[in-house]
Amino acid sequence: MNPLRTLSLWILLAVWLSGTPGAALEIELPVGARLTAERNSTLDSFSAPVGVFDGDTVPSVVIEGGIERRAWRITAPGLTPLQVILPLRTQLESQGYDLAFECAARACGGFDFRFDIEVLPGPNMYVNIAEYRYLTALRGARGAPDSAVGVLVSVTRGAAYVQVISALSTGASEVAMPALEAPPKTDTGVSQTVTGRAMGDRLLSAGHAALAELAFATGTTQLGEGPFASLAELAEFMQQNPDYQIALVGHTDAVGGLSGNIRLSRERAQSVLDRLVGEYGVSPDRLSAEGMGYLAPVASNLTEEGRELNRRVEAVLLPAQ
Repeated sequence: MNPLRTLSLWILLAVWLSGTPGAALEIELPVGARLTAERNSTLDSFSAPVGVFDGDTVPSVVIEGGIERRAWRITAPGLTPLQVILPLRTQLESQGYDLAFECAARACGGFDFRFDIEVLPGPNMYVNIAEYRYLTALRGARGAPDSAVGVLVSVTRGAAYVQVISALSTGASEVAMPALEAPPKTDTGVSQTVTGRAMGDRLLSAGHAALAELAFATGTTQLGEGPFASLAELAEFMQQNPDYQIALVGHTDAVGGLSGNIRLSRERAQSVLDRLVGEYGVSPDRLSAEGMGYLAPVASNLTEEGRELNRRVEAVLLPAQ
């Protein structure tokens, strides 16, 4: 039975934003949806995406005012992002919101979109890069809406994750995105390489970190002898945090075809997994190895320096299954 067709409960996303009655947003979720995170601000800003990642950033409308941020986990196997987000979209439209933007996974920009938008930290909110959808709904003028809602849905084999950010605006305007003034992509923190005690902090705050000193030459899959400080820190973090799992995600440069690079990146991630298990004693049940090939670059593949940055393995923090 589709869990989205079972008896539902009303979850009230309500703070009297800016002291204005009627600002509450009502979203109906399935029975069993568990609130995992909540962060509300009486005066803050929210960048509501209105377009896909354009190579530099995600075009957005900035909403200033009262902001509510919440995330839920729905324990149910076999759901798709569209199954989860479709009823939420319908509810928003019935409450007078206009759908301003919607995209799915790779069409959004994959890793780049996900890491350029606001996401509550893991493990409370988890984003499966291959299986997520995002929508922005606005009420009022598109350039200066009265209120905005951003909905992010992602699924794993056994659960779905839902994040809703709602904002009541005291004035909003389109964000200027001049390409020449945008910061370099390597400065965005999307794949910031981390070692030392900062590893745990980075994983808990951003949900992912690129592992230092694990650069692979083109076409190779095996790690050198090491030792690698980033692996020792990751193993220590996992020992101290037994409720977390880690997905090791390999990435390549753009030399060669896509299918071959996906296989190569997965084998690199598996090589890191084997080292964590064999040398540091991490349980293989808490690790998985995936490969993205060249689909999520952090630098230009037109230079050797950029290609070297793109050859990497990232640790992605996951909740216990």
